Amino acid sequence: MTLDQLRPYVDGLLDPWVRAADRVGLTPNGVSAVAGLVAVAAGVAYYLAGTDPVWYAAGSTLVVLNGWFDVIDGALARRQEVDSEAGDLLDHVLDRYADIVIIAGVAAGVGRYDLGLAAVTGVLMTSYLGTQAQAVGLDRLYAGLVGRADRLVIIAGVGYVAAVVDPTAYGLSLAGWLLVFLAVVGHLTAVQRFHEAWGRLD
Repeated sequence: MTLDQLRPYVDGLLDPWVRAADRVGLTPNGVSAVAGLVAVAAGVAYYLAGTDPVWYAAGSTLVVLNGWFDVIDGALARRQEVDSEAGDLLDHVLDRYADIVIIAGVAAGVGRYDLGLAAVTGVLMTSYLGTQAQAVGLDRLYAGLVGRADRLVIIAGVGYVAAVVDPTAYGLSLAGWLLVFLAVVGHLTAVQRFHEAWGRLD
């Protein structure tokens, strides 16, 4: 079970924020774009954390904001009755770019591009399997070890810890081990989703 599966239950708690966004004239696509820009800023902050760990806290705060805006945009689209396939496409594309820039920032900050490549491919394959199941006629898959919401919470949590203390083990800092974690669970989650989709199609 992942936090993404709890989204329908969380939507009811978003009403004050969604109403506020509606009142100030924001559009769902505008909120998605802001979420993307916030993700870029998070990636830059994580890169700068390679020289000053305090930037980990800034990056983590921006990751939390990215996740929050990602939840708001869909709820705002439903409130304004403008939810559309085009908006869904834009949201997913920006989410994938957000995943890439955040992980790239972490990898660049610790100079471990090999781990960054392994992590980002795992994350992208997890998301791909979730939507590809829908493309072949199944419901969108949120199952698996770690979904996007879980991932953002873990990245932010590790970043906050790394801003205060950053021990090393086997030559890797916390950020380095975060990349290892994202790589392993990302690919395992992708395999889980493939197995579940394959089973439903049989």
